[in-house]
Amino acid sequence: MAKRSTKDIDPTDAEHREVGGGLLEEQMGPSSSLAHLYRGEVHRMQVWRERLDQTTNWAVIVMSAIITWAFSSQTNPHYIVLLGTTALVAFLFIEAHRYRGYDLWRGRVRMFQRNVFAYGLDASGGLEEPDWRQKLGQDYRRPVIKISLEESVAHRLRRIYLFLFTVMLGAWGIHVVAFTTQPWPDSASIGPLPGLVVTGIVVALYLVAVGIAFRPRTWQAEDELHEQAVGSHR
Repeated sequence: MAKRSTKDIDPTDAEHREVGGGLLEEQMGPSSSLAHLYRGEVHRMQVWRERLDQTTNWAVIVMSAIITWAFSSQTNPHYIVLLGTTALVAFLFIEAHRYRGYDLWRGRVRMFQRNVFAYGLDASGGLEEPDWRQKLGQDYRRPVIKISLEESVAHRLRRIYLFLFTVMLGAWGIHVVAFTTQPWPDSASIGPLPGLVVTGIVVALYLVAVGIAFRPRTWQAEDELHEQAVGSHR
């Protein structure tokens, strides 16, 4: 077994250029295995990004169709909007599941960018993760999801779904207050459930979504863009 070089473990070594610097040299150009590996990970990340967008597109289409139908006639029941909100919840969990997979591939891409490209372009800052090769090797041997379902739900709520839920809640509120022949809270009733109970359940569930989205937490997901407004405690 070859002796391990100090270049492999000392991020301050000026000669620590086996991977970072070599990637930018002619002999390790587009045909190198590392470059192919990076391109492959970018492609997988892009595929999962497109899957996320497809789910969001379907959620918006379904929401638009339901709201349009609900307000197309005064005799249409208000609870169809709540059924549409239930469909949005299903899309949210599907997208959250896909986001967990997307984060796995994005994490690998970011690891390459931080420890290979950034170091190859400017070695003065040293390696951000001196043991990045070991981490990446272990991840290839045994890929595991890095973030919880609750965190992935929070990410998707912040990005799009909390806004969609707000639109649906507003549409439902307008329907039960102004788009009916009965006064509120009677207009919000569903079968034997009184209008006040239905309204309380709807508002409570919305507040639960807000709590999941904005409660303080340590984010485990890999961030492509670091924004102060994200509220990360990393």
